[in-house]
Amino acid sequence: MPANTVSEITLLRAIGWPYEGEPEDKAWQAVLAAHPDARPARVVEQHRSGYIVADAPGVAVKADSLPEWQRPRFPAHERPAVGDWLLMEGGGEPGSGGTRHRIVATLPRHTEIKRGAAGEHYHQQVIAANIDTVFIVCGLDADFNPRRIERYLLLVGGGGAQPVVVLTKADRTEYADDAVDVLADVTAQGVPVFTVNAKDPDSVSQLSPWLLPGRTVVLVGSSGAGKSTLTNTLLGNEKMKTGEVRESDSRGRHTTTYRALIPLPSGACMIDTPGMRELKPTGEEDLSEGGFADIEALAAQCKFRDCSHDREPGCAVRAAIEREELDEGRFLNYLKLRDEVAAAADKLASRLADKSNAKVQNKALNKRLTDKYGKR
Repeated sequence: MPANTVSEITLLRAIGWPYEGEPEDKAWQAVLAAHPDARPARVVEQHRSGYIVADAPGVAVKADSLPEWQRPRFPAHERPAVGDWLLMEGGGEPGSGGTRHRIVATLPRHTEIKRGAAGEHYHQQVIAANIDTVFIVCGLDADFNPRRIERYLLLVGGGGAQPVVVLTKADRTEYADDAVDVLADVTAQGVPVFTVNAKDPDSVSQLSPWLLPGRTVVLVGSSGAGKSTLTNTLLGNEKMKTGEVRESDSRGRHTTTYRALIPLPSGACMIDTPGMRELKPTGEEDLSEGGFADIEALAAQCKFRDCSHDREPGCAVRAAIEREELDEGRFLNYLKLRDEVAAAADKLASRLADKSNAKVQNKALNKRLTDKYGKR
């Protein structure tokens, strides 16, 4: 690695650089070796015209987007996102800020969380990259929605990061324990669930096991769920702007307007994100890894392989519902998400086929031009 002093490595690890011997560290060494004059920097903010990158805590500079990333047909999910690591040249000594950085390469992601972008056309949008944990934040007010939590778990599952459900505003309700009971099927899938007062450091300390030095956590959830309040408490100051929520539906305004990576006093990094109202699957999700492993296992026990889980004899899923071992609302949400994933997968397959056909056509056209005019 270009950083060859203890202090330089320490600066990088303070913003999430992996420790020696970790899988991502090994995977990145080959890319680093190919660019001996470059050094790593992490994307801490993403904007349309470029990026804000850092090679040390509190030291951020602008970096121009590469021209190919700005092309309309360049896949959005292949552009760097907050949490990605880039190799930079220029900019002076590590931690100095210096002049404008020049991007020369990107390091492969080891984890990511993404969703299908809004709109009719198929696109993928990366929410955050190179993360260890996803805090799914949900308020214990009108924001509490088990079905939406399941949707988040589906998007997180398979991306490589550990999901943790954080139920905020526990100080405002008598029913926090009841909410945890409602999510019993979630905890049964190995997903931790916590109730916290996001303004109370002692309450938030429950999350400390996921906020160790060198770890990166991303916060996702609705606007007004308490993500920025939670971040401020973990920081120990009011860095992130917060706002009140409407009493009618507990929805908040978008006090966080862009994704940003922030080093925490614990040594971990936190990525705060704007509230997401639309959570579309990409078509790459696995329902077994996305919080529905129990239902998938039940479906495998049905008498008929193509069982629709409606009125067929020998349906293990319906039998579990009748025995009240499976919540019917959760099962109906599973069916809805299964159909959405299948529809998105069809769009993805069509897009990949179009792309493949375009390559074949371009190759044939180039060959005809070469045969007619020779190589240029």
